[in-house]
Amino acid sequence: MNIAQQIADGISVSGILLLIALGLGITFGVMKVINMAHGELIMIGAYTSYVISTLADLPFIVAMAAAFVVTAIVGALMEVLIIRRLYGRPLETLLATFGISIILQQLVRIIFGPAGKSVSNPFNGALNIGSVYIPYLRLFIVGFAIMLVLITAYVLFRTKFGMLVRTVSQNRSMSDCLGINTPRIDMLTFAFGAGLTGIAGAVLAPLKNVAPTMGMDYLIDSFMTVVLGGVGSLLGTSLGSIVMGEANQLLTVFGGETGAKIIVFLLVIIVIRYKPEGLFKIERR
Repeated sequence: MNIAQQIADGISVSGILLLIALGLGITFGVMKVINMAHGELIMIGAYTSYVISTLADLPFIVAMAAAFVVTAIVGALMEVLIIRRLYGRPLETLLATFGISIILQQLVRIIFGPAGKSVSNPFNGALNIGSVYIPYLRLFIVGFAIMLVLITAYVLFRTKFGMLVRTVSQNRSMSDCLGINTPRIDMLTFAFGAGLTGIAGAVLAPLKNVAPTMGMDYLIDSFMTVVLGGVGSLLGTSLGSIVMGEANQLLTVFGGETGAKIIVFLLVIIVIRYKPEGLFKIERR
């Protein structure tokens, strides 16, 4: 049993969880929208990567940029056409986004067919440190996830747009009274969160078979990561992804993959029971 290899694998899994949860941290943590179509945004990003990098044979970085743009547009349309009418009604938002997820899956099946697609690995090879084996693609995912967190933190805390996002999320009615165009901020915020989710899908496409239902595999893990770390906390989402990733990998040694997921799920329930605000609590005035 190579514990060092399990820890290294846990770091790569943590990077994947951070990528898929980052966009949800914006749409759910900041906007308080229970987006059941989050997995389908990952799927759209993966299919965009397939079209750009495989069919069009363009560089992988172009596929990542295209995934951000395409999913941001889809997110903006979702917010303007449906979600905007449901703010303050979480159960109706949940049902509406669940319906959107089904529609998006069927549209992709019609366009690309039900069979899975593959995206070639842009980073062949692996780094060997003693008995530890780490594929370059997973190293890239970890580094890219950290970079994306830093960019998101800069946007939210060092730009005028980020200040407006935090203002609207904390007190929407007062923001309206101050003359802030809250519908526009809502649309741009949701589009930004959706775009981050699309990038995650593009980056994960070489790791997983690209299929209409691929996003469902990540939906529960995304929500658990955000809730465990603390809803609305960027640092909490980062820490939650590390805890989830390492716990999943280390517990796999003792209980297998299924047993590890069950144990992690129970641990998350215990944490939420005694710390309902998550590992990091956002102080609000």
